[in-house]
Amino acid sequence: MKKILQKLFEHKTLSRAEAKEVLRNISAGLYNEHEITSFMTIYLMRSITIEELQGFRDALLELCVKVDMNGHKVLDIVGTGGDGKNTFNISTLSCFIVAGTGQKVVKHGNYGVTSISGASNVMQELGYVFKNDNAQLLEEVEIANICFLHAPLFHPALKAVGTIRKNLGVRTFFNMLGPLVNPALPEYQLVGVYNLEMARIYNYMLQQTGKPFTIIHSLDGYDEISLTDDTKVITNKGEKVMTPEQVGKRMVQPQDIYGGNSITEAAKLFVKILKGEGSWAQSSVVFANAAMALHSTGNYKSYNDAFDAAIESLESGKAYNCFQQLISMQKTA
Repeated sequence: MKKILQKLFEHKTLSRAEAKEVLRNISAGLYNEHEITSFMTIYLMRSITIEELQGFRDALLELCVKVDMNGHKVLDIVGTGGDGKNTFNISTLSCFIVAGTGQKVVKHGNYGVTSISGASNVMQELGYVFKNDNAQLLEEVEIANICFLHAPLFHPALKAVGTIRKNLGVRTFFNMLGPLVNPALPEYQLVGVYNLEMARIYNYMLQQTGKPFTIIHSLDGYDEISLTDDTKVITNKGEKVMTPEQVGKRMVQPQDIYGGNSITEAAKLFVKILKGEGSWAQSSVVFANAAMALHSTGNYKSYNDAFDAAIESLESGKAYNCFQQLISMQKTA
């Protein structure tokens, strides 16, 4: 690691192969926490290159516990995190709305680092048991239309740096990797990013997969459709800027999508919204993100059709039913 750090201190960058080797060595426990912290800190001081990110991703996917969804074309909604906005769990809620429409979802997530409640925090609080048993995960997807992959159970490197990331409490390049390394290799992805530079990098990397994708960034800094400002939307077919009225029928205020002061508060708010008892603003934000994900599958003629499907999923109780089915299955997990 000393040679790698010295190279980076000299403002040089890593090749794809070098980056891959570093992540493999982190996974194998070959570096101490001070070396890893120094390495991560460098990327807080300068931008990551596409080659470096590709190398890190290569290592994580090569080493990960594989997930086979038996031919189901699954979807994931995931944000990079790191926007520091502490919203409620918009992406995870949107996943249940999508599941309620019949589209199968494999949600990849982790504990919050820069927010109070990440996807893993709220799922665990609500009774979901983390697992990496393929048969159980497939059963959840086939019965409840959704399962959850807690990233450290699938990626040795993420487990190795979990404590360091939490202690740092700031955005690191691992935030950038999360959406790129879902072990189920989903057919469809809605990826939220915290700035336009990351949107450009993701656009390049996701183009290489040949799969449909949508990248979103709220221009006031959210890594999701927040409806507090216009949203940059990038797909494999092009890019555009959409207003809150276009994507969510209304504009909302930052305080409308605040996530609470504790994991317990976040979980209570999660269930309230999923039951259809959230505020208009809260529901609109979830509808917008779910609709954008559904639209990315190509199964809807228009964005408005996808938005209507999201509303029907929540208001009919189908989204909440998927949640209840999923949690009820945990008793035998």
